[in-house]
Amino acid sequence: MPKKRPEFRAKVMAHKKNRQVPVGPNATLYFEDRFIMQYQVQEMLRAGRIFEADGIEEELAAYNPLIPDGSNWKATFMLEYDNEEERKVALAQLLDIEEKVWIKVGDTAPVWAIADEDLDRTTADKTSSVHFLRFELNAEQKAAVKAGASIGVGIDHAQYSYQNMPLLENIRASLGADIE
Repeated sequence: MPKKRPEFRAKVMAHKKNRQVPVGPNATLYFEDRFIMQYQVQEMLRAGRIFEADGIEEELAAYNPLIPDGSNWKATFMLEYDNEEERKVALAQLLDIEEKVWIKVGDTAPVWAIADEDLDRTTADKTSSVHFLRFELNAEQKAAVKAGASIGVGIDHAQYSYQNMPLLENIRASLGADIE
């Protein structure tokens, strides 16, 4: 197995490149899927030297909710600031930014993120630099994705407003594969 790990890791890293969407200079959506979560669980089991059924089940329970179910996209939303002081100021200004993230499929209405279903990551003083988002598509949006409609993403926050439209075809195709 150790000989296969570098090859598998390289495949996952290449796959992840088709699922990363920058939105402005300091925000990125990292869209998750079954392949990425398989790798993540394997890495956590390896790093933690977890071999018992209970430990494996615990890791699966933690990561399985991040796998899209055919009618949605799930993403890790990261606010990325290299400078610690700049990050501290920005996170204080970007309260509830996770509620202002959207996806647009073709000419359909925007799909607003459902954020942090596991726990609230924003306090009265600041938001977190990491959020977990779900974008639930209706039948019209799913059909548009399957028909090859363009996909765009954006953030409409008073302190941070950017769009990435349309997404590059390799990213659109990768996200489209998640929809049944």
